[in-house]
Amino acid sequence: MTERFDAEGWLAGAVRRESPNQDERPEGERPSLVVIHAISLPPDDFGGPWIFDLFDNTLDPAAHPYFAAIHHLRVSSHFLIRRDGELVQFVSCDKRAWHAGVSEWQGRERCNDFSIGIELEGCDAMPFESAQYDALKSLLQAILQHYPISAVAGHCHIAPQRKTDPGPHFDWQQLRCEFATVRFPAMQKS
Repeated sequence: MTERFDAEGWLAGAVRRESPNQDERPEGERPSLVVIHAISLPPDDFGGPWIFDLFDNTLDPAAHPYFAAIHHLRVSSHFLIRRDGELVQFVSCDKRAWHAGVSEWQGRERCNDFSIGIELEGCDAMPFESAQYDALKSLLQAILQHYPISAVAGHCHIAPQRKTDPGPHFDWQQLRCEFATVRFPAMQKS
C-alpha cells in the first residue's frame, strides 16, 4: 500500500464511513499504540451490514436476538478489515474512536486516548483470511509512517479480564516478522 494519511487523519484508499462514536483526543496526545480487535455480528457470522449499523448507532434490536443486548452500545473503531481484505475507516486517526473500553497498557489507563483501533471481521472460533493479513500489514505500514507507534497489542492484552479478541487463531508471528521495530505482546497470550 502506498496510501498516505491526509492532514485530517483519513487514509487515502480506505472506504470512508464516518461514525458518530468519536471525540477529541486529549490535547497534545498522538497515537502510540495500535489495538487489534475481532468482531462478527451476529457472532461467528460474516459479511452482513451489522458492524456498520453498530458503529452508526442504527443496529436494529429486532433483527437478531443477540442485537437486543448490544444495540444501545456507542462504539466505533478507526478501521475495519472485512474478510475479503476491504478496508473501511470510521474515525480519523487524529480523533479518539471508542473501541477499547476500560483498558490499560504498560501502566497507562484509557487506551482510547492514545491508540488506533483496527477491527478484523472475525471471531475466536476460526482463522482470519490471508487477504485480511495482507490488508493489515499494509495498513500498519501506513500508520507507522505517519504516527509515532511503539507497540501493537490485542484487545485481550489491554482488557484481559473482559476480552479475548483477536482470539487464539490470530497469527501474531506474521506481524512480528514484518515489523521488528514495534513491540508486541508476549508470545504465550494471543
